[in-house]
Amino acid sequence: MLNTDTAKIYAKGGMGGNGCISFRREKFVPRGGPNGGDGGHGGSVILEVAEGISTLIDCRYNPHQVADNGQHGMGKLMHGADADDRIVKVPAGTIVRIPDTEEPIIDLQKVGQRAVIARGGIGGKGNARFKSSTFQSPRVAEKGEPGEERHIALEVKLIADVGLVGYPNGGKSTLLGRTSAAKPKIADYPFTTLTPNLGVVRVDSERNFVLADIPGIIEGAHEGAGLGHDFLRHIERTKMLLHVIDAAAVDGRDPITDYEQINTELERYNPRLTRLPQLVVLNKLDLPNAKANLQSVKKYFGKRRVFPISAVTGKGVDNLIRATYSLLQRINARIRERQGAVEPHPTLHIPKPDERFQLITEKNRFIVRGEEPRRAVLMTDMEDDQALVLLHRKLKKMGVLNALVKAGITEGDTVQVDAFEFTYTPDEINTD
Repeated sequence: MLNTDTAKIYAKGGMGGNGCISFRREKFVPRGGPNGGDGGHGGSVILEVAEGISTLIDCRYNPHQVADNGQHGMGKLMHGADADDRIVKVPAGTIVRIPDTEEPIIDLQKVGQRAVIARGGIGGKGNARFKSSTFQSPRVAEKGEPGEERHIALEVKLIADVGLVGYPNGGKSTLLGRTSAAKPKIADYPFTTLTPNLGVVRVDSERNFVLADIPGIIEGAHEGAGLGHDFLRHIERTKMLLHVIDAAAVDGRDPITDYEQINTELERYNPRLTRLPQLVVLNKLDLPNAKANLQSVKKYFGKRRVFPISAVTGKGVDNLIRATYSLLQRINARIRERQGAVEPHPTLHIPKPDERFQLITEKNRFIVRGEEPRRAVLMTDMEDDQALVLLHRKLKKMGVLNALVKAGITEGDTVQVDAFEFTYTPDEINTD
């Protein structure tokens, strides 16, 4: 009954907005100081465990998840607005992995839990941030930081929310194929379905559930007859049942007798199974005999709601699916009540390497790798001399320059940070 639902997505955080270079220009203020505002932060891509979702089908349909960019800073110390985060809803039990690795990095278990999988870039500082006693009119601002980009693999173990029960040839496999993308083997003989088939029923873009077509049950199943024990073990894991009845009596059996016999077998195996909520499905209404039997069958069930359908033509199926999802949500609400109130969960982050930076030495070339130096370079306007002076200070402060000296760098050697290259001199770093 357990099956694996998987998806791979590309996530990209939004870019931070650029800082602004601006100066006060009011009348009677001839030498107005800098007043450029900071750029807003880019949105992050966040996984969130949501109610009403059992699968990763929406991630399969939308494998590219890109957050919005932050707004640029403006004059008069006006900061750019932060971008909204991109929320990707996933079911409880979702495991996050880096593709092609076996080790999970995040395991999302409870509704409301979140995980940031691609951080948005921070906004660049405006020139007002760089004013000092010795730097009265800075004509420099930072560029916004690019957001993180990452490919991740998602996996969730599926356990069916809803089980299909009924005699063989009642039309369960046809119904599963009609309501989902599952392609169960269908033929006109008993025990066509030998193993459970799972299908994802998509109610709309944000609501779905898992439906299981399980091997048909026969008289004596509780004692192991046919595929009885295997069938009943799988049924125990579902939250509710769709009891599919062949209203046309194609095999010559009485539909009402079939219904009673199935419930008898369920009760003999485990009385709890008869307490699972059931919706009664009267199938094969496309056949003449079903129409003739319909009134007598409905009379037997009285005020109990039944769903006449044709799994072959699709008539009545949409109404059945909506009713199934509605009942399933009420069941889930009762389960949550029994478990108690859900406490808020902290937002998790995919961990970053512990090292501040790494230095790789080649002949006359020194490659600096790390999040901090990469961020410093990407947020620098390489065409601006003042910006390059600030970059030099940042690299010195984080220990990059000292590490280069210890590694034996000499004048004229090349320093590479991310995609940018510099020529080293003892007193400063100049761009090529």
